[in-house]
Amino acid sequence: MCNGFNQCKPIFISRNFSIINDELDLVQILIKRTVAAEASNHPINAAEQLTEQEAYELAEELKQKLTEKIIPSSNQESIKKMVAGLGDPRGALRLTFAQSLGSVGTAAIPILCDALKNNPNVLIRRASAKTLNIIGSKVALPNLIEAFRTDDDPVVQGSSAGAMATIGEPAVESLLELLTDSQCSAFQIGLINLALSFTGSKAPNAFNQAAQSDNPEIRIAALTALAEQVHSGTNEHAKELLIRALNDDSSEVRAEAATITGKTLEPEEIINELCGLLKDKDNQVRINTALALMKIEEISSINSLSEAISAEEDGQVKTVLEVALNQLIALK
Repeated sequence: MCNGFNQCKPIFISRNFSIINDELDLVQILIKRTVAAEASNHPINAAEQLTEQEAYELAEELKQKLTEKIIPSSNQESIKKMVAGLGDPRGALRLTFAQSLGSVGTAAIPILCDALKNNPNVLIRRASAKTLNIIGSKVALPNLIEAFRTDDDPVVQGSSAGAMATIGEPAVESLLELLTDSQCSAFQIGLINLALSFTGSKAPNAFNQAAQSDNPEIRIAALTALAEQVHSGTNEHAKELLIRALNDDSSEVRAEAATITGKTLEPEEIINELCGLLKDKDNQVRINTALALMKIEEISSINSLSEAISAEEDGQVKTVLEVALNQLIALK
């Protein structure tokens, strides 16, 4: 069950979306690499720049206000200075500026959105997206979508996806549309799926509809969200839709459904369907099904696996079937 990003199960998204330090950003979790961007390589416009001393003094003042639970001034000049501080090379100061802007809330959104779109300093664009995540307002959704589509920086893309996930149900339709955008890279598709998986428990109705979409990519994306809804208990139809996906017209949906149901549902709820899928015409479906049966440790599937091995003509699939069978036999 997931009560927030930090507590999500491993197959789901974690709340590192909202952490300001780049090394903990979702992008690094997804692709396990560091995207280095030193402030010196991305100069701020002189009119927007704070000196190191100005940034330090302002951060200290804001830190004190945060400690005392005092909301910083929301006038335009103050907000612009805090946004400029998001470009400081010192991570601790950027965090203070982001938290302060987050406490200002909706009044900071227009300037943050402008910085996300137009600022040449990638640190400011990254931190602006992350700060919009802290605020979590659907007002910023169009700007987050644009940044996700058009910004070349993968951290900006990841942070924008994270902010959309935080917005929740109002962002689901846009995330699903992005999923079918031919211009999105494989990396962006991965981010979208992660965002959708976190959004799942917040938007049961949206994913009930997505699970019945005419587009198989959308149906696949819905599966992880439905699994999260099973764990969170927020959708009484989630189990039924997951089981139905095991018989989907698309082999890709069936393959993904085999994997996800094996991680999500009780063995007795899916054993008959999974054993039936051992005869599926698609190789990947049969592989995923064998692995799912092995994962749920369902000894009653031994006979079905033995029969599938005897009938299997593909060498790779047969190897996986044999591994699953031997694993289950060892459990007897």
